[in-house]
Amino acid sequence: MKTTLFMGAAALAMMAAPAMAQSVSACLITKTDTNPFFVKMKEGASAKAAELGIDLKTYAGKIDGDHESQVAAIEACVADGAKGILLTASDTKAIVDAVQQARDAGILVIALDTPLDPIDAADATFATDNFKAGELIGQWAKASMGDAAANAKIAMLDLSISQPSVDVLRDQGFLTGFGIDTVDVAKWGDETDERIVGNEVTSGNEEGGLKAMEALLAKDPEINLVYTINEPSAAGAYEALKAIGREGDVMIVSVDGGCPGVADVKDGVIGATSQQYPLQMASLGVEAIAKFAADGTKPMPTEGKDFFDTGVALITDKPVEGVESLDTTKGAELCWG
Repeated sequence: MKTTLFMGAAALAMMAAPAMAQSVSACLITKTDTNPFFVKMKEGASAKAAELGIDLKTYAGKIDGDHESQVAAIEACVADGAKGILLTASDTKAIVDAVQQARDAGILVIALDTPLDPIDAADATFATDNFKAGELIGQWAKASMGDAAANAKIAMLDLSISQPSVDVLRDQGFLTGFGIDTVDVAKWGDETDERIVGNEVTSGNEEGGLKAMEALLAKDPEINLVYTINEPSAAGAYEALKAIGREGDVMIVSVDGGCPGVADVKDGVIGATSQQYPLQMASLGVEAIAKFAADGTKPMPTEGKDFFDTGVALITDKPVEGVESLDTTKGAELCWG
């Protein structure tokens, strides 16, 4: 069964970094240091930096959306003479000026997971195809519901009001996969399809997912399909459904593919999730900085895309015809966190 998980030999060769990178410093700036996705990203970057002899400094926002801390981190990296910065931006538009200052100082800036707005504000982007990740769970949900999809009542549990690119891409990918007109694919919440009960933000955590689900259930207690931006918010949504005795008859789909999320798929909490690969994303980013430090070469995007695609695969134990997937046994072998 084919997936987009692994890169070809040519792509890996293109990304090959020198065995050592003497006197090279780099920075990793993530949204938080508590989300398992970013914990694994830090682990991958740190391991690769140690292997290549790069001095890696790591920074993180206090909470998801802490833009000011990320700007301060970029300024610190510039002052320290970093050769490269790996960044998962909380505010993909507001961070652009700070990123440009770093690039003007000769620093290679690579966006990880979350493309900047515009995407070419960074030198390169290493990311999951987040639209594809959403599209896969949308296609799976539609096929799984069958004729009932025409009368679905959908709760949309998004990330934040600011709508960073990863938030928009996953949301709009899901709706596209489910067959719903997104109106303006560059933002969520403007859809007119009556099947959508509403959108609530979660901050990407379990408490936010719980509160968002409670708010939408108050609006329509007959919701039967829940899209969630990530698996922590899915866990919160499940608790809200469990509190009213509806955990067994509402389908939840999500994105991330962390080990707790894969376990939730196996246990029936989540119907399907799209798995991404933060460790590979971060380690390839460090390799790219080492390559840039050695000879000035900047990474190239995957052919046909404006970013370097680090792979995605649908994880479910209830496969449907026409949608490629891996089961939770394989998902557990590939998971993180």
